[in-house]
Amino acid sequence: MGISLNPSTLLSGQGLDVSSLVTQLLSQKSGQVTTWQNEQTTFQLQAGALQSINSDLSALATAVTALSDPLGALTAQVATSSDTSVLTATATTSAPAGQHNIVVSNLATQGLIYADAIAGGANVSILPQGQTTGDLKLQIGGAGGTSADIQITAGSNDTLATLASSINSLSTTNHWGITASVVSDATGARLSIVSQATGTPGALAITTNTTSLNFNAPVGGTNASLTVDGTPYQYTSNAIPAGAIPGVTLNLASAAPNSTVQVTVGPDVQQATDAINTFVSAYNKVITDINQQFAVNPATDSQGPLGSDSALRSLQTNLMADITYSVSGNSGLVNLAALGINMNDDGTLTAGTTPSGQTLSQVLTANPAAFQNFFQNASSTGFANQFHTSLTNLTDPTLGLLNVDLAQNKTMQQSVADNINNFETQLTAQQNQLTKQLSQVNATLQSYPLLLQQVTETLATMGSGSTTSSSSHPTLTSGL
Repeated sequence: MGISLNPSTLLSGQGLDVSSLVTQLLSQKSGQVTTWQNEQTTFQLQAGALQSINSDLSALATAVTALSDPLGALTAQVATSSDTSVLTATATTSAPAGQHNIVVSNLATQGLIYADAIAGGANVSILPQGQTTGDLKLQIGGAGGTSADIQITAGSNDTLATLASSINSLSTTNHWGITASVVSDATGARLSIVSQATGTPGALAITTNTTSLNFNAPVGGTNASLTVDGTPYQYTSNAIPAGAIPGVTLNLASAAPNSTVQVTVGPDVQQATDAINTFVSAYNKVITDINQQFAVNPATDSQGPLGSDSALRSLQTNLMADITYSVSGNSGLVNLAALGINMNDDGTLTAGTTPSGQTLSQVLTANPAAFQNFFQNASSTGFANQFHTSLTNLTDPTLGLLNVDLAQNKTMQQSVADNINNFETQLTAQQNQLTKQLSQVNATLQSYPLLLQQVTETLATMGSGSTTSSSSHPTLTSGL
């Protein structure tokens, strides 16, 4: 589209609107910038969609890894106690399934020894009258244990309060594992000494006492005793290691010598189904996002930013192949549908029931070995094994389908940005040049009225001079 100028305006002295004229001239060339900017917007939308789907793909990879982990949710075992007020149990993946009968005769206890009350309170001397020193010896842990000797001096540690403090300080220094305190009631104050260990290591006994304190018979310091499937066991702790029942740790809560507690060991159905449901959700998120890119918007008759992206098509094809993978034999658990995980028309999954009406948890409970073998096995040919390998390749930081696509997108965005920057640099140079040239033309045009006036005045002056000369000289006539 051309630019027209009004000659009468130009010659009136108003000149040119240089800035406006330069803008009009350059605007005819800046259409290419708009085209590039539109391309850049498209690339940015594509990059955002790719990053979102790539993030979903990483979440799916994490979910599949949990299913392929030989120490993960699908191999987890759970131990259930029929009476948690007596004991609870925890199983490792190595615990064999089964049921066990347990009787807890008594708990492991801390050793305790205490003195009779002193009516005078915690600040009365415990040394016999006339004595300035005394001795108190404890045996900790039975005959083969530690001997703790507490020397008592008048004015230093000869009251219940100072003696308790002295015992605690010596216990820390010598690692005796005992704690002394002063307890009070209506009868007065008394010294109490408790072992920090349970079972026979915590048994306490007074072997020497030259104070006025009268100690009662020691209590506690006994081992936990229980029977597991009729076999007797003793432990110094109430946390029973995985020995009485392979792979199962017991935690004793109370003694119940006349009650039998059943501990059942089997697959952790809840943990396994949770992991599979997490996988289904992660897979559906990826498939749904891919479907949205290929869906045609009726209002615009167009697909999403990645509707024509071949890498996304390849990803969809790969995922469809992975999700329909099947194994042979395996007691009939050959594919996801056999586990009650069914595919919908849009390619997403639903955890429902098998053709025979069993739920996912029922399939797992009925045949835990085959269930696990479908997902993972020693030869790494299970569903989760192969899916994990596929996703490792698909999400590779360098060679993964979408990561390659993102790298190419970034390169193209940079190329367009460079084109825009270079073109704008050229436009700026042209703008400066045009502004300079048109400013010179404008200066000339603005000076035109003055120049015209000068010419007019000069011509007027010349015309006036010619008339004067004619009147001042007499006209000659011929005498002929």
